[in-house]
Amino acid sequence: MMTPLIELRDLRKVYGDGPTRFEALSGIDLTIWPGEFVAIVGSSGSGKSTLMNLLGCLDRPTAGSYRFQGSEVSELGAEELARLRRESFGFVFQQYNLVNNADAISNVEVPALYAGIDRKTRRERARSLLERLGLGDRLTNRPSALSGGQQQRVSIARALMNGAEVILADEPTGALDSASGAEVLGLLRDLHAEGRTVILITHDPAVAASADRRIEIVDGRIVSDSGGSNAQPPAVQRKKPSRSTGGLAPWEAAAIAWRSLRANRFRTVLTLLGIVIGVGAVIVMLAIGDGARDEVVSRIEQMGSDLLVVRPGAPGQRSAEATLTAEDAAAIALLPGIRSAAPEISGSMTLRAGLQDLRTTVLATSEDYGDMQNWPVQQGDFLKSSDVDAYAPVVVLGQTVADALFPGGRDPVGAWVLAQNVPLQVVGILSPKGATSWGTDQDDIAIVPLTTGQLRLLGQRYLRSITVQVERGADVHAVEAAIDALLLERHGLRDFSIRNRAALIASVEQTQETLTLLLGSIAAVSLLVGGIGVMNIMLVSVTERTREIGVRMAVGARPRDVMAQFLVEALVVCGLGAVAGVLVGVVVTWGISALGTPVLFTLPPIVGAAACALLIGLVFGLMPARKAAQLDPVRALGAD
Repeated sequence: MMTPLIELRDLRKVYGDGPTRFEALSGIDLTIWPGEFVAIVGSSGSGKSTLMNLLGCLDRPTAGSYRFQGSEVSELGAEELARLRRESFGFVFQQYNLVNNADAISNVEVPALYAGIDRKTRRERARSLLERLGLGDRLTNRPSALSGGQQQRVSIARALMNGAEVILADEPTGALDSASGAEVLGLLRDLHAEGRTVILITHDPAVAASADRRIEIVDGRIVSDSGGSNAQPPAVQRKKPSRSTGGLAPWEAAAIAWRSLRANRFRTVLTLLGIVIGVGAVIVMLAIGDGARDEVVSRIEQMGSDLLVVRPGAPGQRSAEATLTAEDAAAIALLPGIRSAAPEISGSMTLRAGLQDLRTTVLATSEDYGDMQNWPVQQGDFLKSSDVDAYAPVVVLGQTVADALFPGGRDPVGAWVLAQNVPLQVVGILSPKGATSWGTDQDDIAIVPLTTGQLRLLGQRYLRSITVQVERGADVHAVEAAIDALLLERHGLRDFSIRNRAALIASVEQTQETLTLLLGSIAAVSLLVGGIGVMNIMLVSVTERTREIGVRMAVGARPRDVMAQFLVEALVVCGLGAVAGVLVGVVVTWGISALGTPVLFTLPPIVGAAACALLIGLVFGLMPARKAAQLDPVRALGAD
């Protein structure tokens, strides 16, 4: 015996509870056979649309049995119901329910998207269906450029896209004039003649007369049925297009997202702006922070990263009694692994040359100081060992001091200056070094031989510090330990401290990295705000496109397909924002660099900012996507 296509037994649908309880369908018993043309007739509120929603698996019954081709539908999950709608049912709605931002051929293709049919196959089939229905010259027209009858024919082509066995037509002529309505009814009769089962929902007895079987429903009950024909399917089965269960492909979701974004260009630009500003700000802030760190470290390294500085006073001691001597420096210089040791004392005094005078720092040191600090002379010579041995009255001037004492381009080399009324001959001018990262002018200095400073200028026997340069390749920590042991032996107690400049560089780097992280965090807040904007716009988009979501579910989209579509849309927005933000950040950073601010471009911040933008799209797009996926198909289709 033939299995009924559709079999309903005591089917009921109840809405609400308690005083608001309303029974839309009350004990429906109905059998529909393959190949029938059935009209379900009833006035508004009779329950015919509710019955159609249950037949098309858009809604679930409250009680009773619904068997489709012998299988109980009530036992199917959301995925199986979507598959049934996708492969077995084709919907023709009174209001057409076309996607407004897609052209005719793209609207027809929608069911095939969720069946996993490849683009070439589905496009050829959509074109063939539209040409068959007389719309071969309207393939690229959007719904707004089509008449009502043409839109309904597009809707019928969409219903046939996946080779549906059952056509559910809900008031298909209700919004059409008589001529267009007659055309649509003729198309439905042709589909029936091909062997499809057609179920027509209408309130108009004249339209119902087109069907072979008429069922009247009143107050949720069947009151008359002209009887089933036990129609047999055609001898030659229709060939359905090949399809898979792959669902919506990511690239197809991206194409849908792009079309939706283009349809709302202004809103899309405003949404992108938050992401662009966030990504750009992260790149600019981190480039400035990294540039400042490298600038500070570079200047410290210029002073020598292979240097150790010995100072009086035990580690952690606030006030230290001066105990270091030139003899200590000489003894340190003899240790293995040490290239040189420069003793240093300093003080502030006024230098005078003619009518010009300047208060500056006078540093008394040895001939090795210039090489240690990587500070060559621009003119003349640096101090020599003979100057130290002979207590020579000579001085090497920094650029700031030379410019102040010898204005107008006068050559200072060979001239004499007075320091504490002691005449000193200028033997060299240091090359300019500029300011330190903390604002001190390094060129505001005058360097004299250690012996001259001790005896004739500063009157100090004890040293302020000893700068030690380690031999290339020597173990800095081993040398530091040797110096510690030597001075401990010479002084009998630890009244000194040794500082490793490499540790200073590491400390500075750590401090600058903290500042960079702070700057990046501030910039990341704007990226977070942009993500909230994306979520807000996506929620608005879900609300605006509720009917479209319902249509997509009706033609076979699974909840995960809908969720993937809106997630991909959020990712597309944030991806475009990330690309634009990277470009803006790079351009702005170059502009800042051109103004003299040190910046450093590195790939990780750029990649990280772009990745964070995509992550934000994923996180903040999740809630709107879940909301879209959880929509009820019937309520979504009924949304304004």
